[in-house]
Amino acid sequence: MENKKQKRSVKKMENNQIMMKEKLGLFGILKETVTILHKNPSFIILAFLTSLPLFCFLLVHEIFFQQTIIETTKSQPQDSNGVICSIATNGMSSCVYQWISDDGPLDTIKEIVENLTGRYLLLCLSYLGIVHLLDLFCTIVIVNSASVIYAGETRINVKEMWDRAIKGVSLKGPFITSIYALLLSSLQLVGLVCLATNFYVISRASLFTVYFGLLCIAWLAKHMEWNAIWNMGVVLSVLEEKQGVIALGISAYISRGCRRRGLFLMLIFFVWRLALRLSCLYVGWSEGGSGIGVTAAHVSLVCFGNVLKWVAFMVYFYDCKKRFLEKKVDAEQGSAAEAQK
Repeated sequence: MENKKQKRSVKKMENNQIMMKEKLGLFGILKETVTILHKNPSFIILAFLTSLPLFCFLLVHEIFFQQTIIETTKSQPQDSNGVICSIATNGMSSCVYQWISDDGPLDTIKEIVENLTGRYLLLCLSYLGIVHLLDLFCTIVIVNSASVIYAGETRINVKEMWDRAIKGVSLKGPFITSIYALLLSSLQLVGLVCLATNFYVISRASLFTVYFGLLCIAWLAKHMEWNAIWNMGVVLSVLEEKQGVIALGISAYISRGCRRRGLFLMLIFFVWRLALRLSCLYVGWSEGGSGIGVTAAHVSLVCFGNVLKWVAFMVYFYDCKKRFLEKKVDAEQGSAAEAQK
């Protein structure tokens, strides 16, 4: 009981030190993220050790995932092209280059769905289960350790950092919050996929192409913005012992007025993951497989980006909290001044 009270008092002192820092913009958050990694080599060692189980499982998962995607894509029927010539009533002949597809969009989608086997289901369940738990473990350690360094404690070794990150931390709160965040993100992503599928089906009708294209972009932007709120909710549940809907609600409340920076943070890491994914699939497509070396490099960069993401969202959380508290104090002072009048 005394250790828990002592931990809370230490955490309160760290929060007070962090609240004294200046407000940050997007580039300020990224700069602080890099500075935290640069300040203490022990943090890099701890992040490497805690990310090692995630790296090993992601490596195996990525190999099977790439093989499945490449096999499915190469099994699709190829489209053919042709030239159609005609003679007009005035005797002039004309030839038109026309794209000819053996199957329509609906037939293509139907064939893709029919090819979904137990292999896809196994990949999906392993990602939502084992990968999620390993990622949550890394998140708890990284966020707690980075917050200690962000508070100003740079002279701390790996063992002390591990003890501060694990001992006295409730796993229940972050786990419940991460389940809510994963569920909401998955449902929204399913909606985005359905919208993109409809866009693909009617893409040959030029009237709807621009409309559905803009709608997909708007939905993706909202997906980024809401994911930033949910990620900050996970950070909040790690640092302040809130959980579930309460943590996500507080995150949404204190991030008002700051969500554009959260959106751009998510966009940066989304582009990072997308670039890695496309480059790895391109190598796998052209060479029939990415190989262990390329896949290992890909997973390493994914894990490194994961560390950067959670450190950045820790900084983003404290910046949002600082701005929210300042607005609250200003509002209270304004109300007191009006009451005195």
